[in-house]
Amino acid sequence: MPPDNSQLSFGFLHSKQVTGAFDGGNISSDGGLMLVKEADQQLNLTTTIGGLLRDVRQRGKVFHQLPAMLAQRVYQIACGYEDCNDADDLRFDPMFKLALDRLPETDRDLASQPTLSRFENSMSRTQLCRMGHALVDLVLDQYSAATPKKIVLDFDATDDPTHGQQQFTAFNAYYDEHCYLPLIVTAQIDGGPDELLAVMLRGGRSHAGAHALAVLKRLVRELRTRWPDVDILFRADNGFGKPEIYDWCEGNGVDYLISLAKNPRLSRLVEPHLERARAEYEETGEKVRHLHETRYAADSWRYERRVLMKAEVMADGDNPRFVVTNLSGGDPEALYDEYAMRGDAENRIKELKCDLQIDRTSCHRFIANQFRLLLHAMAFILLSYLRKHLTDTELERAQVCTLQRHLLKLGVRVKETTRRVWLHFASNCPVQDIWPVLLARMRAAAA
Repeated sequence: MPPDNSQLSFGFLHSKQVTGAFDGGNISSDGGLMLVKEADQQLNLTTTIGGLLRDVRQRGKVFHQLPAMLAQRVYQIACGYEDCNDADDLRFDPMFKLALDRLPETDRDLASQPTLSRFENSMSRTQLCRMGHALVDLVLDQYSAATPKKIVLDFDATDDPTHGQQQFTAFNAYYDEHCYLPLIVTAQIDGGPDELLAVMLRGGRSHAGAHALAVLKRLVRELRTRWPDVDILFRADNGFGKPEIYDWCEGNGVDYLISLAKNPRLSRLVEPHLERARAEYEETGEKVRHLHETRYAADSWRYERRVLMKAEVMADGDNPRFVVTNLSGGDPEALYDEYAMRGDAENRIKELKCDLQIDRTSCHRFIANQFRLLLHAMAFILLSYLRKHLTDTELERAQVCTLQRHLLKLGVRVKETTRRVWLHFASNCPVQDIWPVLLARMRAAAA
């Protein structure tokens, strides 16, 4: 006889048999999805972006509207389901149905994986361009009540490994792999948290600074349209150290702090300072760091520029660094420290890659993979919005993965009655005190 699968036995505990059965009813492991939906409603994110999409399908055969499918994918990614295949199971999940404005038991199920895959591959360049512009506006709209004094734009490139026949994938010798090379742009507004402004997919053989100037021009234009007198600082590593970027920033009132790659001429300039730092290190045995400055011009530059030189000696040896800037004032050490703060923007890239798997660009079409980057960016924007309203709580500095584990991954029993939809969370939920505070703050911010 086949085994009876209606009950599962786990032995005995204190003479009582431990038995399990899959008969708990409508239970979801993503109870925190309602917080993501709340953030989406306050930002008007998926509704705005979904309204930009053009539906070319035959109306009589449409069961799932484009804005609903957009929200479905973004919500899945936010909760840690980056693979489109996950939709085949999650389309029945009561919390995902509820978040998409469908009754969990009596309304029809959500879109399946094939439907979502066709959706991802239906995008055009024009739609993607509109989405990118709209995302910038939606992020900046959060600051419309104030007039910022300073905005720092951090540009960075990262590798996105490819493993198939994706369009424009190529071998990149620096990363020693076949990959794409996405451009990620974040902004700090008056010293606030990093805001994700732009994500651009680029081919694997692209230069680190490819298309950076075009993106910078567009962002500066949008920022100056909103706030004409705001100070803008462009910050990036040596991959963006291109003469055309220096020249444009200097001609358009944009400050910059950009790393310079080491070369023999710069090494000769910093060597006297390194000698003194080595002597000091030999005397104290502790890391020594001194900042100096010089005037320097590479062969491709039209004139000399100010270059900060870090002479650092530590247990691992010499660690000289160079940063070029058009800022005429300011202490070299303070300026270098401001440049080094771009490391926090790199943490946002780690969250995008490690927690939200933004590198899941496995579609064949390049445009479809760019659309996926935007989907993941939207999920990040929603979770960042939650994090901004968690100040003075145990999760105020939480990484995205921590927000997912502690705030979103909550078991909940969903029960639909004639007049209500009940969400029964665990009585001993460790973050139950945070929920009312977070909801009140988000609603007050949008009022």
